[in-house]
Amino acid sequence: MENNLLNQSTQEFINLLKEKSIRRFYFIYDAETNEVKSSHPEFDEIASYLQNESNDFEMHEGIFFQLSTKYDTLFGAFIHRTNRGQGQGGLRYWPYATMFDFLFDGLRLSKGMTHKNSLAGLWWGGGKGIMVYNPEFDKSDVEIRNFLYKEYGEFITSLNGAYITAEDVGTSETDMAQVFANTRFTSCIPKVFGGSGNPSSPTASGVRAGMEAAVEFIGEGTLKGKTVAVQGLGHVATPLINFLYEKGVDRIVACDIFPEVVESAIIEFKDYNFEARLVDKSDSSILEEECDILAPCATGAILNSISIPKIKAKIVCGASNNQLANPSIHDKELMDRGIVYVPDFLINRMGIVNCADEQAGYVNHDPIVERHLSKDWEHSIHKTTIEVLQNSKETGTPPGAVAVDLADKLSRDNHPIYGHRTQLIIDSLVANKWELG
Repeated sequence: MENNLLNQSTQEFINLLKEKSIRRFYFIYDAETNEVKSSHPEFDEIASYLQNESNDFEMHEGIFFQLSTKYDTLFGAFIHRTNRGQGQGGLRYWPYATMFDFLFDGLRLSKGMTHKNSLAGLWWGGGKGIMVYNPEFDKSDVEIRNFLYKEYGEFITSLNGAYITAEDVGTSETDMAQVFANTRFTSCIPKVFGGSGNPSSPTASGVRAGMEAAVEFIGEGTLKGKTVAVQGLGHVATPLINFLYEKGVDRIVACDIFPEVVESAIIEFKDYNFEARLVDKSDSSILEEECDILAPCATGAILNSISIPKIKAKIVCGASNNQLANPSIHDKELMDRGIVYVPDFLINRMGIVNCADEQAGYVNHDPIVERHLSKDWEHSIHKTTIEVLQNSKETGTPPGAVAVDLADKLSRDNHPIYGHRTQLIIDSLVANKWELG
């Protein structure tokens, strides 16, 4: 990749923005001319890369950026395909070494939300928010966090509803309250404000449902007596482990890079057949564990040509996004090894299901939510997982590709009331010179 701007560190790029007095900029896809257009000629080389070289750009309707006024932090809103409704997806607060890393993650994550939302039967499009963590500032400082998240809320408000943000990695329920203070275009807000709160436990319930479907598919009954290896002990993995023990799983081996997290898990699950290991960031030995199910619940891109040959699990089914480093290659490598891979965007939907329609209110045992965990609804996790795996078996097509194809078809259905309204919003932002606001 020869692109000077994308090879810059995020801080170098921020310095460039400040030198040129650019606070906002965007890239949009023009369907009429089949071109990626930039708000500023200074960034045409990035637009050219997106159009001609990027494997992850897929006619994303709009990618919007804004620089914080105070803490040298870059905000992003990645909007992929919105035929089904406004772009909807979580807000990630994460460090990125280069602008390429930042852009790459946002493109893949927003596409994943398109697939996730459409497979779930939700009338939402795909979107993702990112705040680039600047290590010069202490992310645990309450004053700094509150300022940044409130400012991100202002940024979202400026997009006029093209993207609805929510909670994601690095962002807490408290942070979402700060976002909500400055925008109505958000979900996953605290329950005290009428929101659905933390989505981690619902997400875990969906992953468990995917595991149950995969075990059934390979003819091994239920989760009872199984061994599961869990990579990561974060907000989703912990409730997932509880759900698995409730279903009779015999043994769980887990790991994490944070000692306090490992120690907490050991205490919480001391009455079960449970082992937790402290590992460093480069240690992927958990992927080689003898087990029935491997559950990646940490960072993405961990299934690659180095790790896949070492996997001993029969099933890979976890919560983390974008587990395949290169979907076109590693999806097939798993299949060739006889490993059943359950696509992450199919099973980790329950977080967005739980919070996407907060405005509809709440009822006990909500049938609109619980149908996703049933076995008979057409878009349920169980039914769709079986359908994808069966199609893969019959056609010889890797399951990730089968799921993407199904998701793509569903994602092109226009919203039954509003049609493709978000594209009109993006067109209006461009016409109104949003970048100058």
